[in-house]
Amino acid sequence: MAKGPTVKAWTLARAVERGVRGSGLSGAATQKPKAAAGRILYIECKAGNLTGSARIGRVTFSKSGRTLHYRGLTFQSLKGAGFKSNYYCLETGDDYWISGPKRRGGDRMYGSVQPVEVDEEVRVEYWRDIRGLPERIGDAAA
Repeated sequence: MAKGPTVKAWTLARAVERGVRGSGLSGAATQKPKAAAGRILYIECKAGNLTGSARIGRVTFSKSGRTLHYRGLTFQSLKGAGFKSNYYCLETGDDYWISGPKRRGGDRMYGSVQPVEVDEEVRVEYWRDIRGLPERIGDAAA
């Protein structure tokens, strides 16, 4: 005779189902981001140095989610093998640090005073939703 789900598993599944229905989210909350949607990320070119030029922009993902695309460049993970970098550019071979932007700013690894440019197409969303500073929407650098 086949066993059914435990009471605990059934209760959890029901709670998740009710929460998803009321939140307006789809049922697949753990799926990887869709390639077309993209995500706002911090991108810093290391290119042999500890610090380099940095931007905050919308990065799209490949169908598998393993490859990133930004402004015509393709990035692949170093899988932990990089020194102060986690991705490399397939076109140029340069190392990059790519991560989610911090809510309080200070995305640079060493707290450099160099400005971080914010792309025009993500500026409103970055300042309003990520940083919580809607009064800075006009600022081109973080």
